[in-house]
Amino acid sequence: MSPSETFRAEAAKRILIKDGPYGTMVQAERLQSADYCAGLDLMKDQRGNNDLLNLTRPELIRTICEQFADAGAEILATNTFNANAISQSDYAAEHLAADINRASAQIVREVADRYSKADGRRRWVAGALGPTNKTLSLSPNVNDPAFREVDFDQVKGVYREQIDALVEGGVDFILIETIFDTLNAKAAVMAALEAEQALGCELPLMISMTLTDLSGRNLSGHTVEAFWASVRHARPLTIGLNCSFGAEQLRPHLAALSAVADTLVMAYPNAGLPNDLGEYDEAAEETAAQIREWIDSGLVNAVGGCCGTTPQHIAAIAGAARDCTPRAVPAAPRGTLLAGLEPMLIAA
Repeated sequence: MSPSETFRAEAAKRILIKDGPYGTMVQAERLQSADYCAGLDLMKDQRGNNDLLNLTRPELIRTICEQFADAGAEILATNTFNANAISQSDYAAEHLAADINRASAQIVREVADRYSKADGRRRWVAGALGPTNKTLSLSPNVNDPAFREVDFDQVKGVYREQIDALVEGGVDFILIETIFDTLNAKAAVMAALEAEQALGCELPLMISMTLTDLSGRNLSGHTVEAFWASVRHARPLTIGLNCSFGAEQLRPHLAALSAVADTLVMAYPNAGLPNDLGEYDEAAEETAAQIREWIDSGLVNAVGGCCGTTPQHIAAIAGAARDCTPRAVPAAPRGTLLAGLEPMLIAA
């Protein structure tokens, strides 16, 4: 069976568990600039470039991955959220983008295979694509609404470089996450579809939107239902929400998405909302209890954690999800589904 077939088969039986964020774990290490560079000759200060650690501190990334696997995570994402040439250009490290992605995929693949061999439980590796720090839908210049810092083909090309390296490193899926701009996501989707055709292998997609305010829209203005209508053609393995807010604030928007998406739903919230210092105070048990309410309401097929969550949060979430019934995937709507900022269904 292919990775997507085994994933769907397991998701039909139980709630699957995704890991948590690398950023939260790396920040706890209090690394200095030299820890990031490790002998690389780079012009700029690399502090905060967590993706570079795949090359310079692979043992740290491996340890974090193992901690999430020990906590019960079976969907293991790569540490590549900012490992694209656009984001890496802030550190003058864009020439290392492919190497960073390949290395991270290899690290996580090794952990996933080793843990699966030890206990017979399947783990899947998701190659993570972040949104970049540019937007295709909006101008950064209020005096020039037509101006864009990047164009569609450029963003698609950057994603394609990342995807090719992740596939070479051994990922099972491509995870397009924390989507604040639907057009950026479409560039990533097209890059994945073109890579799939060129490489001659299946590249199942996991697509995850982030909300920028409590009204339930992303930065480009789409509701969750309209976002689904915009990406449904890609036939993703999972659709869902991540980051945004805590589980409680995310619930109504997750319910709206769950009601219309005719595929698996995966959601991984922050550990509540950050405090005045930008830190997350929500305890693991509290996050898990809120996610258990999602599960009891039949909203999800896979769950995990985003900003502020730790292996303790993932372990608590895994415990809350144990022996629970997964969401039933609804039938596809009959008719033509279109999206502007709101969805429109033209009845058959």
